[in-house]
Amino acid sequence: MPGLLLGDIVPDFQADTTIGNIKFHEFLGDSWGILFSHPRDYTPVCTTELGRAAKLAPEFKKRGVKMIALSIDSVPDHLGWCKDINSYNSDEPTETLPFPIIADPKRDLAVKLGMLDPDEKDNDGMPVTARCVFIIGPDKKMKLSFLYPATTGRNFDEILRVIDSLQLTAKHSVATPVDWKSGDRVMVPPNVSEEQASKLFTCGVVTKDLPSGKNYLRYTEQPK
Repeated sequence: MPGLLLGDIVPDFQADTTIGNIKFHEFLGDSWGILFSHPRDYTPVCTTELGRAAKLAPEFKKRGVKMIALSIDSVPDHLGWCKDINSYNSDEPTETLPFPIIADPKRDLAVKLGMLDPDEKDNDGMPVTARCVFIIGPDKKMKLSFLYPATTGRNFDEILRVIDSLQLTAKHSVATPVDWKSGDRVMVPPNVSEEQASKLFTCGVVTKDLPSGKNYLRYTEQPK
């Protein structure tokens, strides 16, 4: 089944998690959300990822983003795995992480959301869940998605970077250039006229001269 596309409403669902049964849209409320999936519990790459996610939880909270993970194993397995994840972080090996983990033992959600990796199989020959990242807006629409194969760990610094860009560009008529980080200059999109730009960006707009003579590389300071 094809995965979700940008702008699609991410389906609501009910699921068992490490914090009990949840309704997904209700869990998100009016917040931004990140749903990130994992092939299975007690695997090396997944443990490093969830450890990193736990360390970065305050950064996601600061941005008003609710985190929730998914793995195909059961809630009891998740709770035991959380001890290993906390121990990997050199923290107290408790059953608690700063975010819940969804149990998807029948892969129902992985199939529904287009999360399976067809090239990686478990010991029973079943496709495992890929490393998906869904960033969801307060309107429950898909704002950005990454799809990594099971063998490649994610970069959570990049996930934070794109959240900064998404939240900024949702509020202001700007775009972010290559390798942009919060605080860097931003770009004026082509659909903003020169007249509009002068009114919107009172700090000024810098246009780069190009051989084509077209004034489309326009920079301004990041809006506050």
